[in-house]
Amino acid sequence: MTAAVPPKGTGPLARREARLAWGLLFPTIFSVAAVIILPLMSIFWISFKPIELADLRPPAPVVRESLRGRPAAAGDMAEVEYRLRNSSQQEVISGVTLSDAWPPGVTLVGDLPEGCDLTGQKLFCDFGDIDPGFSDRFRVEVQVGQAFFDWGGDPEDSEPVVTGSAQNVLTNADFTLENFHRIFDGGEFWSVLGVTLAYTIFGTIGALVVGLFAAMLLNREFRGQGVLRGLYLFPYVAPVIAVAFTWVTLFDPTSGSANELFVRMGLTDTGINFFGQRPLALIMVILFEIWRYFPLSFLFILARLQSIDDDMYEAADMDGASPFQKFWYLSLPMLLGILSVLFLLRFIWTFNKFDDIFLLTGGSAGTRTLTVNVYEQAFAVSNIGAGAAVAVVIFGMLLLFSIFFFKFISREEGL
Repeated sequence: MTAAVPPKGTGPLARREARLAWGLLFPTIFSVAAVIILPLMSIFWISFKPIELADLRPPAPVVRESLRGRPAAAGDMAEVEYRLRNSSQQEVISGVTLSDAWPPGVTLVGDLPEGCDLTGQKLFCDFGDIDPGFSDRFRVEVQVGQAFFDWGGDPEDSEPVVTGSAQNVLTNADFTLENFHRIFDGGEFWSVLGVTLAYTIFGTIGALVVGLFAAMLLNREFRGQGVLRGLYLFPYVAPVIAVAFTWVTLFDPTSGSANELFVRMGLTDTGINFFGQRPLALIMVILFEIWRYFPLSFLFILARLQSIDDDMYEAADMDGASPFQKFWYLSLPMLLGILSVLFLLRFIWTFNKFDDIFLLTGGSAGTRTLTVNVYEQAFAVSNIGAGAAVAVVIFGMLLLFSIFFFKFISREEGL
């Protein structure tokens, strides 16, 4: 009778190795969760809440204390002023109390406000509930003795302590679909989505096509080949703010060199506002996208072209194949894998692109994309919830595109 052999990977050594592997992976898993998953979850959370920019700071009572009158000698009269306000314009703060320790030598002369009591040098006030946007001030008349001047401190150094509780819209369990209703209600979202798709599709395909042609041109040995390849990478490695400013200056309708050239050539009578009129602004933004990001496609395609065996091309030459036939039947099938990966990456990156459009047009003249809409909703309109909702819509669209890509397109290309 033979002893039973434990399944592979279930012995003590295998379990110990598994624990060691998980222990080594834990820092990476924690870093990914902290950098990617947690911010993503917070965006989803905020998208279902009616949060404005001011709501990111939790509601709290705010108090300021000052000594008015500036007494100069013992026996002078002064006033201790307290300014109390509710930091929120929507939420009620309940159970608001104020505690303050007066300096030595300060004696109460006038009456205390309702709800306040003075025990020795300690002032305590109970204001109950304060309404949203509440702001009030009250003054207490005091007399300053010699002990105050002997103390030598600043009465404003002892900050009063104020307490109170309020519902925080950011952390409560109330959720709403109002942000998504606001996005999809009306035609603005669909027009912005159309601009985003046009910008993404034409910008992605254009960058791939130009990168492919550039790689085919430089896939040869000639003098100065390395220098020319390095120059081709300049648009991608140059700072975006510098190249965007250059394009705006170059195509300026009044002082741009391009407009001056067109006028002198007789192509136009006056300067053309390339970045300020429809649909020319969108075309210019797409051309900028193609010009700036084709070097990435060029670099990867060139590397793939140089890995193709030259014997295939020599055999095609012997069979009398034309240059187009060699490209269509030899080069292109070998490039489909890298082209598919580049299309996926460039599509996602272009769909998420914000800085290029914002620097060139600010989203005006028909160039407002979904990412610009996120910025405008969150910061221009101060509606953080609506901006997060647009970001969730962007995430959902890119997720669906990625699933479609990996399920259909990548399967056909063998990826």
